[in-house]
Amino acid sequence: MKAIAPGKLILSGEYAVVFGRPALAMAIDRSAVAEVRAEADRGDRGVTFDLPGVNAHERYTVRALRALQRRVTKNYRLFLDGQLGIREVLRKPIELFQFGFIMVLDGLHLKLGEALNLRVDSTIPIGCGLGSSAASVLSALRAVGHYFRVDFRPDWYYEYSLEAERMQHGFPSGVDSYISLHGGCARFQDGRAERIPLPRTPITLVDTGAPSTTTGQGVEQVRIRHGASRIWDDFAGVTRAMEAALASNDPEAIRAAIRENHRLLRAIGVVPDRVAAFAREVEACGGAAKVCGAGAIAGDAAGIVLVSADALPPDLYARFGYTPLPVRGEPLGVRLV
Repeated sequence: MKAIAPGKLILSGEYAVVFGRPALAMAIDRSAVAEVRAEADRGDRGVTFDLPGVNAHERYTVRALRALQRRVTKNYRLFLDGQLGIREVLRKPIELFQFGFIMVLDGLHLKLGEALNLRVDSTIPIGCGLGSSAASVLSALRAVGHYFRVDFRPDWYYEYSLEAERMQHGFPSGVDSYISLHGGCARFQDGRAERIPLPRTPITLVDTGAPSTTTGQGVEQVRIRHGASRIWDDFAGVTRAMEAALASNDPEAIRAAIRENHRLLRAIGVVPDRVAAFAREVEACGGAAKVCGAGAIAGDAAGIVLVSADALPPDLYARFGYTPLPVRGEPLGVRLV
């Protein structure tokens, strides 16, 4: 059984969406693919988790998975109590999938009748703000659900995906899971989404490298420093301006909104100096650039940056050591293939 789920791109409102303000997000044509198959040659009823993207390959019994689930859940409670950092809830990336698998198995009262192999591949850059974890978890959950012939209920998979995301990100807004589940483009706020058309404006993404800090760490620090700030109302205003600009397909208005969004992200401390220098050069050429995910609260890399410009110097990306990524909107969400 094989399922595919798209990544996501936040066009406006990153961080603000965690604090109850709107965000615009769209699915993109980079995806995670999960495959579940029986391992007939195994004598037990364990599960092999195979994640080549992070060079991880582990086998667990159901009993061991339940023990892992208890440990991770306890760690998350300690995080909520301020006794652990979010990065300490999961010990390694593969545990996200192990937690998600046993959560669905027990949550839907399923029985493991044979040994299984769960493999997840992805074309989404990891840890760069494109929703790789949500897409990977959703593709895995969808494949597992179909393997066990569970009727597909989108609200189930959304809640299970969001619960797994909490273990990784602490206080996820749900936008990653929603967009990967449904595809297309939406305005997202307080767990509710309103569908809007996919943008017609060409999109260029730039990979500045994997951040040295996680989304969860970024949200933790921003919550401490700016959680009660009125800056989130400014973010909301920018998102409204971006939505209007996208609807009218007005390139100059889109760039004005991107520049203001970038300024606000700088103000909350999630844009490294090197990325800000790149954005200044883009703006000097009449364009605009901003980070599209959590950015970073330390180091030089900030994951994915969105660029809108008519023309840039041919050597600009190379001078910063950045890689442009072709990307298009994806109308479809998680599905069987």
